[in-house]
Amino acid sequence: MHISDCIGCETFPCVDINRENHILPDTDLNPVKIKIIMISEAAPADLSDYYYAPGEPHFQQTTLLAFQDAGVQASSFEDILNLGVYFTTAVKCGKTGYGIKAGTIKECSHILEKELAFFPNVQVFLLMGDVAIKAINYIAKRTDQERAIPAGSTYKIRGGEFYFRGARAFPSYLQVGPSFNIEKSKRRMIAEDIAAALNFLE
Repeated sequence: MHISDCIGCETFPCVDINRENHILPDTDLNPVKIKIIMISEAAPADLSDYYYAPGEPHFQQTTLLAFQDAGVQASSFEDILNLGVYFTTAVKCGKTGYGIKAGTIKECSHILEKELAFFPNVQVFLLMGDVAIKAINYIAKRTDQERAIPAGSTYKIRGGEFYFRGARAFPSYLQVGPSFNIEKSKRRMIAEDIAAALNFLE
């Protein structure tokens, strides 16, 4: 199935996004084989950098490096996909500024909630950055009346034991964007969180 054929935004009410960059994963997959879902921030400014774009898009390159940092023996993004990992963004459009408004994250979390419902066998959520964490908390509060991830800086809460809809949730840092190759300490922590997620599956 193709997720992009099943869901999407129809009204585009948000003011701090570029609707021309609206995108959901457009790759043929078997949802029952997905064990890990990695959620990052927003669609890239250039859609040729998206996870499932042809060639060697930026999202693929840095994500592959992050998994290699975590000790995964992978030589291509396809190797990561074959581990049962699905990649998506919390916000489905490109952002127009540095940050993303809370209202935009909340609005798009309705689409994310529908997207996640397609995957019945997920055991791990990797929440890459504050936007992904907030989106999951919006979904959790609509259904469970409480946060999945507690408030606080990622530095303080990462490593805690959290769950979302029966699956383990790992809050971490954003693994795409220019800061990945610049902030070495965050890159190390991203690798630790990915390794912990993979160890949880074992």
